[in-house]
Amino acid sequence: MRLLLIFIGLAVLVLIPFAIWGDHVDDFFTQIATVEWLRGYGEWAWLPAILLLMGDLLLPLPATVIMSALGIIYGPLLGGLISALGSFGAGSLGYELCRKLGKPATKRLLGEKGWYKGVKISKKIGGVLVAVSRWTPVLPEVVACMAGMLKMSRTKFYIALGCGTLPLAFTYAWLGYYGADAALLTLLAVALLPLLLWLALYPLFNKYWMLD
Repeated sequence: MRLLLIFIGLAVLVLIPFAIWGDHVDDFFTQIATVEWLRGYGEWAWLPAILLLMGDLLLPLPATVIMSALGIIYGPLLGGLISALGSFGAGSLGYELCRKLGKPATKRLLGEKGWYKGVKISKKIGGVLVAVSRWTPVLPEVVACMAGMLKMSRTKFYIALGCGTLPLAFTYAWLGYYGADAALLTLLAVALLPLLLWLALYPLFNKYWMLD
């Protein structure tokens, strides 16, 4: 029960900024406005874009709009790579900050029963959750933080994070560059590809590194 309450508590913390500033942020970060704002930084446009994507960990920033803008500015490949770096950075930051809590502190927070239950869930489906949550609202931050608290192995976490981040980043950079609006294909790319990548890569990496 305590594990569930912590999960819900983290989700509420993420939602609070959305409730306070969400509408204002959406009004400011339209695709056209975002492209113009980033282009104002000239050849350094990639830097504030990465910082904004990392800031999505704590602030209600529209990551997919920023990724699309990067696709318009840099093209689908370089724009996708920059988008992936920013999103990967956000997940890494949440994971590493929460991992620093240490096992004793996390056990006190979750309770003995909650800790072992969480570790069991993490070992069983933690990688899948990290991979498939990247395209959803709120969940990416919460799942990354929980993975850090439950001490998911870094190798496993970062492989899963890459599986979820790359399809999302390159899909939206591609959409921005080509001005496409393919809702069904987008959903399949960002929701299904991460799962397929994880299912393909996990057995391979686990064979050599024992990810669990």
